[in-house]
Amino acid sequence: MLALSAAICAIEPQPGARAQAPSDGPPSSSIVLLGTGTPVPDPDAWGPATAIEVGSDVFLVDAGAGITRRMRAAGLPDKGVTAFFVTHLHSDHTLGYPDLILTSWVMGRRTPLQVYGPHGLRRMTNHLLAAWQEDIDVRINGLEREVKTGYAVDVHEIRSGVAYDRSGVRVTAFSVPHGSWKEAYGYRFDTPGRSIVISGDTRASDTLVRAARGCDVLIHEVYIEKRVKPEDRPGGEFWPQYMREFHTSEIELGALAARIQPRLLILSHVIRMGGADQELIDGIRQGGFTGRVMVGKDLERY
Repeated sequence: MLALSAAICAIEPQPGARAQAPSDGPPSSSIVLLGTGTPVPDPDAWGPATAIEVGSDVFLVDAGAGITRRMRAAGLPDKGVTAFFVTHLHSDHTLGYPDLILTSWVMGRRTPLQVYGPHGLRRMTNHLLAAWQEDIDVRINGLEREVKTGYAVDVHEIRSGVAYDRSGVRVTAFSVPHGSWKEAYGYRFDTPGRSIVISGDTRASDTLVRAARGCDVLIHEVYIEKRVKPEDRPGGEFWPQYMREFHTSEIELGALAARIQPRLLILSHVIRMGGADQELIDGIRQGGFTGRVMVGKDLERY
């Protein structure tokens, strides 16, 4: 398994390519960066979303703006995913949630969408379905004759621990500190091929170190420390404090990664503030991590 993991991590990202599994081996797994952006509407970095393919199963973490278009661009199924995991309920991570629910139904989903995330997710889901109730009624009772169960959502409000364990895929949720949010989670995926950890939005966290130590791939959010300064807008004077309490700088991430020692570190949800990729890499090295680092771009596969 270690040899397989090393071989997988040695390849460069392949936009649009799909993983192929040996017929006599375990299901292959691949990571698809569907959206690597932030609340800033950047056409080259869409809303936060990461897919993990394991054989024919597709697992999704977060659903930022444009999620179903990003999935189509990546060649992922239109009819929904095996399971959807939400790190926290910030709008940039959930703007695509109603899109995921309703578009997958229109495209042929027939069974409830399986959704996992923090408390409050069920209330959000109920409000979303209520907001689109007239659309749902017309699609079921009008000439479209959509299947009545196709828009259903099965919400699992979780705590830290194993959230999902089926068909060789175990997903473990772990609590991360994200400013004033009462619940925010990262997720560790242990598959037959490798282990993948997605940090979610978080400041530097010992909990994440414990959950991720020795993983094959760590996907982590990041900002550039020297770029942070008060902003000329209402509340902008609190921006440096916000960044420190809600997010992880590139130097802090370098120190975390040095402790975790992933085979591959992928930077996502990058808060650039005008910074360049090399600044991110330099900060990671300054923090102490000497391993392989990639600055993630939308639609890359690893």
